[in-house]
Amino acid sequence: MDRRFLTVLAVSLIFALIVSTIFYKVTSGSGGAKSSQPTDVKDVVVAAKPLSVGLTIKATDLRVAKIPAEQFPKGGFSNINEVVDRPVVSNILLDEPINEGRLAARGSGAGLAPIIPVGMRAVTVRVTDVAGVAGFVLPGLRVDVLVTGRLPNSDASMTATVLQNLLVLSAGQTIQPDGRGQAINTPTVTLLATPEQAETLTLAGNQGSIQLVLRNGSDQTIEKTPGRGMAELFGGRSKPVPVASAPKPRPQPKPVVVAPVAPPPPPPEVVVIRGNTRTVERVGPTN
Repeated sequence: MDRRFLTVLAVSLIFALIVSTIFYKVTSGSGGAKSSQPTDVKDVVVAAKPLSVGLTIKATDLRVAKIPAEQFPKGGFSNINEVVDRPVVSNILLDEPINEGRLAARGSGAGLAPIIPVGMRAVTVRVTDVAGVAGFVLPGLRVDVLVTGRLPNSDASMTATVLQNLLVLSAGQTIQPDGRGQAINTPTVTLLATPEQAETLTLAGNQGSIQLVLRNGSDQTIEKTPGRGMAELFGGRSKPVPVASAPKPRPQPKPVVVAPVAPPPPPPEVVVIRGNTRTVERVGPTN
């Protein structure tokens, strides 16, 4: 066999052996580095089923999952006992980690109570299908409140917008929208209001007829409207409502001032001197 061929073959085998050795060391070293750095895991409490607003969480509604420690959510929980008996204030999906921001404090009650912010009130008003926008007033939407009634000291009726941009907390017994987006026919609607607005709603429900007007949730504008009366509805102008007032006092006659009469001028007089006698004599007619 040719010596030159044997030399080339030997060099090729040696080069292949060197490359194989280097590749083996590189791959085995990287694999060892990965295996020598085990990933830390941590327990996290997740929902075992969908949890709706107003529900008080039970132990059967939860389970514990393991996730990498660096992926542990802020405000999350590792112990189920920290979550049990706390009301839900925002819908939680299946297998979603339980977060502090979606729960109310333990003992704050169930249903609507945990959803009401401090300083606000939940006021329920009775509506019809028409007044409730044909059933399309759903929880989470915003509405204006119109009231129709008679003006004080007048037989004329008037409609006015008394409250605007109120949040709907519930429609009847439902405190979350229908999952299919269908209308909810209900005779009552619960609104979130301040204490002053709650007084206005109560008075309006007792003294007039309430109509809810649906508005866009992104529209935060408060409009100033004068209201509409029956005269304006039929093309005329509403007359100002007469206001009862106390009778005006009668004007007192001014006293008549009589100018004093000037006395008549004295008649002309002449002084007459006769010797040592001095006399005064009047000239002209005398009275």
